[in-house]
Amino acid sequence: MSAPLVSPRDNIDDIAERLLNGQRAALARGITLVESKKPEHRVLAEALLTKLMDATGKAYRIGITGVPGVGKSTTIDTFGSNLTAAGHKVAVLAVDPSSTRTGGSILGDKTRMARLAVDQNAYIRPSPSAGTLGGVAAKTRESMLLCEAAGFDVILVETVGIGQSETTVAQMVDFFLVLMLPGAGDELQGIKKGVLEIADLIAVNKAEGDGLIRARSAASEYRAALNILAPRSKHWSPPVVTISGLANEGLDDLWSQLNIFKERMQASEDWEKKRSEQQLSWMWGLLNEKMQTALRANPEIRAALPDVERDVRSGSLPATAAASMLANLFKI
Repeated sequence: MSAPLVSPRDNIDDIAERLLNGQRAALARGITLVESKKPEHRVLAEALLTKLMDATGKAYRIGITGVPGVGKSTTIDTFGSNLTAAGHKVAVLAVDPSSTRTGGSILGDKTRMARLAVDQNAYIRPSPSAGTLGGVAAKTRESMLLCEAAGFDVILVETVGIGQSETTVAQMVDFFLVLMLPGAGDELQGIKKGVLEIADLIAVNKAEGDGLIRARSAASEYRAALNILAPRSKHWSPPVVTISGLANEGLDDLWSQLNIFKERMQASEDWEKKRSEQQLSWMWGLLNEKMQTALRANPEIRAALPDVERDVRSGSLPATAAASMLANLFKI
């Protein structure tokens, strides 16, 4: 006899009620469900999200990216602590890099954000990126909604920042913050134009001590670079600021800029328009994922795939013809 789909431990009504009351154990259980790849857990996760949707959408969703070593975790720890001290509830969804070979990840964010880790008004959830485009965990959107339902009004999504496309996180947040390092005359070297194009603000970190002058110089370079790019919104031109996550300098100004952005976007109706478009994009992404899963599970496809892949690899079968062949088997 098979186990019941909803066990006492996974009672969705109970999890939803406790999560809405801000119980961390229920939030952690909910996120575990949405991150699970087990079909029975996916059913439970969808039911849970449906029950909680009315309690979501009220948080400020902020994506934060930057190359390794830029000080993301230190900045988030300080910035988040400032926000909780001001009365906010902050959730950090920190995506750790997964090994492309083993799938393993470090998951050490709670040690890298020491103050927030013990803050009663903060919640840190590290998740492995598992090779997802942009270094964002596949279920970050769902996790974000659960945190909102649990009463967190600021959601910080920390991305891996290892050179993959960052458009994924930009498509799920309200504000996209890019942290930069002060350089020694090579500030623009290696900067992807695409990242600058989707940035809502650039913050040059480590602007303390001997690094202050270099940070200011770098900020001038970034401003010049942004001037040649057309802003994505007529209501906002991305500013460049200098900050020090370590010394807690410039972070109050950073928060002020984020609030100005929010006020302008909401006044222009761009805020809701962007969120609506993100929801549609999310729907199509999930549909594509389900279609690929169904396609690979199709018996005819599974039988034909080894030969088709072998012929594509050898160059005897064009990829276009192979795709059409598989689509026909799947009756697309």
